[in-house]
Amino acid sequence: MGVELTEQPDFAGWATVYNVKCSDGRTLKSNSFKDCDGKKVPIVYNHDHENINGVLGHAYLENRPERGVYAYCYLNDTENGQIAKEMVKHGDISALSIYANKLKEQAGNVYHGMIREVSLVLASANPYAGIDTVLTHSDPETDEWEAEMCFGEPIDRDPVIQHSDEEPKKEENEMAANEGGEKTVGDVFNEFTDEQKQVVYAIVGQAVADAEEKLRAELGGGGAEEGGEEDMKHNVFDDEYGYENELHVLTHSEIQDMFSDAKTMGSLRASVLAHTDDYGIENIDYMFPDARLNEGDPQFIKRPDGWVSKVISGTSHSAFSRIKSLFADITEDDARAKGYIKGNLKKEEVFTMLKRKTEPTTIYKKQKIDRDDMVDITDFDVVAMIKKEMRQMLDEEIARAILVGDGRPSSSDDKIKEANVRPIWKEEELFVVKKTVDVAANATADVKAKTFIRTAIKARKDYRGSGSPTLFTTDDLLTDMLLMEDNMGRKLYNNEGELATALRVKEIVTVPVMENLSRDEKGETRNLMGIIVNLSDYKVGTDKGGEINMFDDFDIDYNQQKYLMETRMSGALVVPYSAIILEEAVNVTLTVTPTAPEETRYGKEVDDLQSNIQINEGSQQITGTLRYVTGYTGFSGDPAKQEGNFLALDLAATPNGTAVIKAEVIGGDSEGNPVTVDDGVLVTRVANRQQKIKITATNGDNVIERVYGLGSLKLKTAGSN
Repeated sequence: MGVELTEQPDFAGWATVYNVKCSDGRTLKSNSFKDCDGKKVPIVYNHDHENINGVLGHAYLENRPERGVYAYCYLNDTENGQIAKEMVKHGDISALSIYANKLKEQAGNVYHGMIREVSLVLASANPYAGIDTVLTHSDPETDEWEAEMCFGEPIDRDPVIQHSDEEPKKEENEMAANEGGEKTVGDVFNEFTDEQKQVVYAIVGQAVADAEEKLRAELGGGGAEEGGEEDMKHNVFDDEYGYENELHVLTHSEIQDMFSDAKTMGSLRASVLAHTDDYGIENIDYMFPDARLNEGDPQFIKRPDGWVSKVISGTSHSAFSRIKSLFADITEDDARAKGYIKGNLKKEEVFTMLKRKTEPTTIYKKQKIDRDDMVDITDFDVVAMIKKEMRQMLDEEIARAILVGDGRPSSSDDKIKEANVRPIWKEEELFVVKKTVDVAANATADVKAKTFIRTAIKARKDYRGSGSPTLFTTDDLLTDMLLMEDNMGRKLYNNEGELATALRVKEIVTVPVMENLSRDEKGETRNLMGIIVNLSDYKVGTDKGGEINMFDDFDIDYNQQKYLMETRMSGALVVPYSAIILEEAVNVTLTVTPTAPEETRYGKEVDDLQSNIQINEGSQQITGTLRYVTGYTGFSGDPAKQEGNFLALDLAATPNGTAVIKAEVIGGDSEGNPVTVDDGVLVTRVANRQQKIKITATNGDNVIERVYGLGSLKLKTAGSN
């Protein structure tokens, strides 16, 4: 088809050349852009598709099947178009590049595509693409040109070829740096000081001059002076010597090698230094700036705190710091409406008035820094960092106090008093529904998760809070629930949304500070598993002036800048039964084992007391042999109890630290006598085989009891050991 032109172009050249491997690894095969023959496309600078000022004119494309795509280029009358015209005319810019999409490619070979624009660039990925003719306009009326006008389609976002070999735009640089972990050319250069940039210009200029000198020598042209003024105008990025001369000069493709090697060599600096000998660049260290902070301000190492904003923003707020609650309990039978029998006395309704008041308390965060440090730290704003840290930690502490309490002991001066900011976890029974998740102490994670879900769903019938609540729980428990499978190995819940729907909650929020929390309930250990609450039912009260405020002061004596951030507030649930507390009631377990023979108990080796002792939990019988012992003074100060047969057992119970173990003898002449259990160690004197030993483990109201018979024991007599 070709191109018929009606007027003389400003310049022309190869937009791209076929069958040449480009620096991006692609090879454009012959006729791959045949459908672009005669097409009219925009000319832009450096593939800038975002800025209308980047459009410099238009080009007509001519596909030459075996060679490439030739472009006849017209620059517009805009200021940028005229600037580009002067640069092209002067030889400052001589490279062309294409932007193409609708690609069909295989194994790095492109067989078809659509060119959407032609760009003026400083260096092209295709080594032979560029301007080869710069024309001056003749009188259009005397030129015999015809044009076939083909209007280009909008550039879309399919896979593309952007055949410039320059650095990507800023957004692309940032993406590449984030994805690959290595800085781009632009990232590094932009960090240079003005002095360092001047060094770069000098180094590159010297390298180009050396390359030109070498090129002239190999062509037989002599030195720089013999080359004449025209040679001195050589463009660093211009292949002015044509296809045939591929001499070793400092071209963009060679610089690109440095950055291609950066991944394998570990750093950009190492890659560039490795290539310095190849290109004769000395003092390359001047190109690299001094070490700087990666992200500006130092980054805090902290717990995940996404839950904090949900707690703080979820609560309702009062303009008064004292929260008063008043309720009338009309759930009792005396408050019910009554039927009337003629002649009988009508009885008054009876109900109980309930009220409470929550007073405010002050919560603060204090920090200081030496003024010398403030002056010396210039890499970042240290004051802004301090204030940011103080606000983050204050918010987290308030959110923790609202949800579960601050965790400090009551005796601590720093404790946020729970009578002033009432933790939902420890609220009075009028305001919360407390449910225990009953599982064995050795239950699997899967069993605990299933039991938790069943308990939470059943507890909803007692919920009286507002709207749809949120489940606050630990990440471990959430993970266990999401990993649950049916008998066929399929997940019961594919995501958190499905699990939240099953639990009848709006969302699930994980709270790191809820991990490993437990409390004592009437002597029984309760481990916190979850809190279901709509935080709009929790009111935070602050008077005017009591909201979060920042104060700073300078201590002249110690040359220190001091900062204080504080609030005066109260907090409490204000709706009865507006939260569900789900806790694991740890069932007590008891383990009874024979003491190892090599152990020593009260001054006697266990091997001297017994042998082959076994405990049959099924029959609740203890078997084995008890030797006859004399002089067991460590067992008792009573000579009558220092000889005979002695049984040694080890006892253990969970939960550790709270379960209490006791033992006593049943039957025989020691009926009801308690047996000392010292840190899990039990040694008892066995008078006869009719006796039994009762062992109990207690954790609050949770009790486990075992009675072991001794009828199968062999009792040695004096002198028969």
